[in-house]
Amino acid sequence: MNRTKTLVAVCVALMAVISSVTGLNVAQPHLAAEFGASRGTVLWIINVYVLTLAALLLPLGAAGDRWGRKPLLVAGLILFGAANVLGGLAPSAGVLLVARVLAGIGAATIMPVTLAVITSTFPEKERGRAIGVWTGVAGGGGLLGMFLSALLVDLADWRFLFVLPVVLVVVALAMALRHVPNSRDVRPFDVVGALTSVVAVAGLIYFLHEGDLLSLLAGAGAAVAFVVWELRNSAPLLDVRLFRERRLATGSAVLLVVFGVQAGVAILLYPYFQTVLGWSGLMSTVALLPMAGLMLVASPLAPRLAERVGPRATMTIGIAVGGLGLALMAVLVDGGYLDVLPGMIAMGAGMGLSMPPATEAITGALPVERQGVASALNDVTREFGTALGIALLGVMAANASGSFVEGWRTAMWTGVALMAVLFIVVMPRGAGRAASAGARRRTGSA
Repeated sequence: MNRTKTLVAVCVALMAVISSVTGLNVAQPHLAAEFGASRGTVLWIINVYVLTLAALLLPLGAAGDRWGRKPLLVAGLILFGAANVLGGLAPSAGVLLVARVLAGIGAATIMPVTLAVITSTFPEKERGRAIGVWTGVAGGGGLLGMFLSALLVDLADWRFLFVLPVVLVVVALAMALRHVPNSRDVRPFDVVGALTSVVAVAGLIYFLHEGDLLSLLAGAGAAVAFVVWELRNSAPLLDVRLFRERRLATGSAVLLVVFGVQAGVAILLYPYFQTVLGWSGLMSTVALLPMAGLMLVASPLAPRLAERVGPRATMTIGIAVGGLGLALMAVLVDGGYLDVLPGMIAMGAGMGLSMPPATEAITGALPVERQGVASALNDVTREFGTALGIALLGVMAANASGSFVEGWRTAMWTGVALMAVLFIVVMPRGAGRAASAGARRRTGSA
């Protein structure tokens, strides 16, 4: 088996899923004009994909463990490809909405399996670097997808946005059939855990997007029911006791905060380029690419750094660099793009360094036969972080008094504060003890 081709196959599949998250964002006016749709309908067409994806990650990740990861990957790719063909040919907003729901189901089948294949196939000495490549695609793929989508909308038609995912699916499917091995777990499927997890994730993420209190109550209630059931079940979908392990808890916290901050920053950068600098949608998307590029470059380097200084230290370095980038963007926002660029580069590099060891911490906490669930937990954490970051930093920017720039600064400094707290939580214990001892020595000598 050629593990390099296996890695390429799952990363191409992942790219298809990730690029579809942001792709339709650039076509909102075109969708409204084509179908005579309201803004609410257009937003549902865009957001229902992410909502369906997030809600189904855990149960479909477990399904891959139970019934075989390769068959689920192939089925997910076929469904995802067919849904995008339907979306590209959709004669009405209703049909397009159905296509996006089906695409979300396919994406939720694909995404956890791609990481599970890596963690269950690659030997330990190669696993970290493979995860680094995967996280680079996962982190930078959305921005690259947005750039290609903006280019297609400007040069052709919004319907061509569905061509890229279909092409990626065809390539991934051809490679997966030849180069992706199959593996599975024989434990029974936790139906109650799956259903309660769907309601919990869907309710909570819908609340973060829409602020609906009923969905908050439903999501929170289902989350409590999920935890109670999983504690009593002999073969749980996700053993929640694992969160007592520091490594799993730390990895989850890092992905939650880092992805949240990155998503919040990205959602503010786009209107900054358009509103403050007066750039077109395509130019604004191009301006975001350095952050995506640094993520893609730094992610494969993170495992090598982790081999030298340890995964926790690597995460700490990444968090510090990302926090520095936010501070630079807060201070230098008045000067235009070249002043904001260093902060964007630092933010991208920081994310690239912190994501791979955090992902490996989560997947390493569960056994090989449960890697579909581990991968789904990683993905759900990222989705929660994204929704939370957009809601929090977006509100901070909107509620700040004064100009857009003042709101921007408020959001950036909020991000810096979050990264500072995360830095303290993640910092290696040895470093913390050494710092405390040094402080005591300095106090004693004063």
